[in-house]
Amino acid sequence: MNTPVNVAAAQKPGKVNLLGMDRQSLEAFFVELGEKPFRATQILQWIHQRGVANLDEMTNISKELRTRLAETTEIRCPEVVLEQASDDGTRKWLLRVDTGNCIEAVFIPEPGRGTLCVSSQVGCALDCSFCSTAQQGFNRNLSVAEIIGQVWVANRALGKTPDGDRIITNVVMMGMGEPLLNFDNVVQAMNLMTEDFAYGLSKRRVTLSTAGVVPALDRLREVSDVSLAVSLHAPNDALRNELVPINKKYPIQELLASCKRYLEGKPHRRITFEYVMLNGVNDSPQLARELVRLLADVPSKINLIPFNPFPSTRYTRSSDAAIDAFRDILVKAGFTTITRRTRGDDIDAACGQLAGKVLDRSKRTARRIIPIAGVAAAPAHPCTSQ
Repeated sequence: MNTPVNVAAAQKPGKVNLLGMDRQSLEAFFVELGEKPFRATQILQWIHQRGVANLDEMTNISKELRTRLAETTEIRCPEVVLEQASDDGTRKWLLRVDTGNCIEAVFIPEPGRGTLCVSSQVGCALDCSFCSTAQQGFNRNLSVAEIIGQVWVANRALGKTPDGDRIITNVVMMGMGEPLLNFDNVVQAMNLMTEDFAYGLSKRRVTLSTAGVVPALDRLREVSDVSLAVSLHAPNDALRNELVPINKKYPIQELLASCKRYLEGKPHRRITFEYVMLNGVNDSPQLARELVRLLADVPSKINLIPFNPFPSTRYTRSSDAAIDAFRDILVKAGFTTITRRTRGDDIDAACGQLAGKVLDRSKRTARRIIPIAGVAAAPAHPCTSQ
């Protein structure tokens, strides 16, 4: 098993980070240098397929060109501050992206697949009430290099199977942040994930999850064909306004209309709707039947997510009996419905638990109501080298 090298020193002034450039960007870059465009595919293969961050190791590139690249470019990923392994095989990385800010990425192994959950922002600009990330506030968008760097780090750490295949078979943009609020950088990073000369993932194996930024979702349809997941969590506007405040700007019917547009020209594709199960809030049989009516004409599958508690939250997880009853109503109505297994909660790596360390520019944390008496505040990672 490989341990990620630390190539995350401070960015050198004026240097281009090759890690965050897709094939088109690299081709244009090399043409400007007076080089042939095929140099782009060579660099992509060295960086993303072989995990090489040292130009001197790129032996099919002339020494003269390597010297020129060393003067103007770098290959720099986020710094691994802490790596944790769960009892169930889940692994989480705490990654420093700049002074005082850290993000988290999580790898979830399952039979026949390995899924990497990737962050798109430092914190989150939205304010979903049941999500630990949202409680940290927001600092900034991640760069392309910081997004794809999470894949790079995890690939090096995990290595390959005995047959030479990658351990990571799927990537989900479901970590810290709302991907569609960092549109250009997320799209370019996903292009690298699906690039044959980089990670070569099928577009069906890269999933973007959104809380429902409708204009950006419509724009995504024009430039990408990745799988789509929608954080729904309620079947009506009144309840969703409480749980997912962006619903006040883009109500459910607007969101579903955009989802249908996204599926146009994509036969046999479905939207995955995520629904966190909150005890006594959104888990009643009545709401399940309402969800059936809501999604009746949307090609979809539904993921029920048992709520993963975090310090100071006012929510609790629905009982197994309530989740099963909710699921059975959906299944009986013909929906493919999966109750997601809770993974990595012993290392705070489960869905909704990612926190990292965020220097909150939104001032959201300062506006928070004082936590319930007797409930400790969420522990902060030190975000210092260990």
